[in-house]
Amino acid sequence: MDWPTITLADVLEARRRISPHLRATPLYPYPGLDELLGAEVWVKHENHQPVGAFKVRGGVNLVSQLGEDERRRGLIAASTGNHGQSVAYAARLHGVVARICVPENANPVKLASMRALGAELIEHGPDFDAAREQCERLAAEHGYRYVHSGNEPLLIAGVATGTLEIIEERPDVDAIIVPIGGGSGAAGACIVAKAIRPGIEVIGVQSEAAPAAFRSWQARALVDDENTTFAEGLATRSPFDLPQQILWEHLDDFVLVTDDEIRQANRLMIEHTRNLVEPAGAAPLAAALKLRERLRGKRVALVLSGGNISPAQLADLFAC
Repeated sequence: MDWPTITLADVLEARRRISPHLRATPLYPYPGLDELLGAEVWVKHENHQPVGAFKVRGGVNLVSQLGEDERRRGLIAASTGNHGQSVAYAARLHGVVARICVPENANPVKLASMRALGAELIEHGPDFDAAREQCERLAAEHGYRYVHSGNEPLLIAGVATGTLEIIEERPDVDAIIVPIGGGSGAAGACIVAKAIRPGIEVIGVQSEAAPAAFRSWQARALVDDENTTFAEGLATRSPFDLPQQILWEHLDDFVLVTDDEIRQANRLMIEHTRNLVEPAGAAPLAAALKLRERLRGKRVALVLSGGNISPAQLADLFAC
């Protein structure tokens, strides 16, 4: 499919639309992380968003621009949690009905948040892709406005505002490391970084236990793969067309890490930042540790994409 080109102008317009509702998130240095990596490290705290994750930027940008017919029909989305929270938050803000299809084993913290925001939850299937397939069936059957978690230019322009904030605060940054599930966050980072200073490296990271986006980036073609990762924010077995097209053109590198490396990074992020960090939000540190020699002496931003870790996940993490 031929998608519209998303530009820096679109990101600036997204910021104008979301700024009445969302504040810029902090970019903090942590000396302990500097010591671990031998680099100057900043953490972009998207866990400080009102739903605890970066995707809300895209949801607010998209829902603010819906037409009357789309608002009347209501929204439906599929999510392991953070995209669903984003759609639910934005729908409530603008008085639109939202339905979210979620896997049967979804993170209870994220489910509770979506319910509290007024979304109707539809539990279906063992993983994100099963929930997504059900979502697409319901959208076709009932005429709901389907909000895809990756193939939405307005979502990508919205989440890209986070990278804009990084570069405005640290224009000398050498590398930005972004977790990838569907790829909207990394696609947004590429659009902004390459428009402002092409020399900034944008590096994606995904779990070896759910490598569909990585395999697709390598092949320059959409490739399905397994999904057995515990990190639900990275858990997709089918890649998304629009983010992949942007990543094929602009992403500098893509790193796979093991689930054990994500767990280790998750503990380290919580210990050093004193913040709740969900596994996907810790994946950039896992990648940075793997690339330590290459990043030595550089200025590196890690995107802490979300902090929605459940009490059970937290207990398991520190029981290891």
